[in-house]
Amino acid sequence: MSDAAAAQGRGPRRRGFMLILSSPSGAGKTTLTRMLLQTKALDLTLSISVTTRPRRSSEVDGIHYSFVTRRQFEAMRDSGDLLEWAEVHGNCYGTPREPVEKVLADGRDVLFDIDYQGAQQVRQKAGADVVTIFILPPSMRELRARLERRAEDPPDVIARRLENARNEISRWTQYDYVLVNRDLNETFNELRAIVSSERSRAARSREAIGAIVEELLSQP
Repeated sequence: MSDAAAAQGRGPRRRGFMLILSSPSGAGKTTLTRMLLQTKALDLTLSISVTTRPRRSSEVDGIHYSFVTRRQFEAMRDSGDLLEWAEVHGNCYGTPREPVEKVLADGRDVLFDIDYQGAQQVRQKAGADVVTIFILPPSMRELRARLERRAEDPPDVIARRLENARNEISRWTQYDYVLVNRDLNETFNELRAIVSSERSRAARSREAIGAIVEELLSQP
């Protein structure tokens, strides 16, 4: 079944899954995430995180993040309403469970852009609903060059990002798939193939496929 057919609801009804992309800074994850979301045939929904950090002037509440107070965040965390959460530089970030669950129950897939810690938390809570992909750079030299070409960070910040990257890269065994991003378009095509393959897993459509098989076997 094609991506478009799946998006339009043709074929066996299935439960959606959570597609998690992780990578060190500069490996291309943000660009690949945008390409996936812009491909209408894939019909992916981006998970919107909640955060306690102040909203930047370029950000829209509910699109880039959902901005909440620390008290609101702690209430969500303590009541189990977050699939994953972390505190970074004094600000809290997390993934609300309810909106994700609604999308999955509708047979659609949710895309996550989170790190290895968040990916592990989601896997522990969601199990079979999770597909994880780690994006590797072709080399540390290329990763440094990409960070320098962005011209967003001073040398000390780039050095810190590279050190963090080594820690993140060492976690590659925690993922279902690992892709080396040598060429952006090739990596994107590999991602599309993974999405198509995961949507065809019998376990995601067991009830619907069972009904079809039962009908087939009842025919003369």
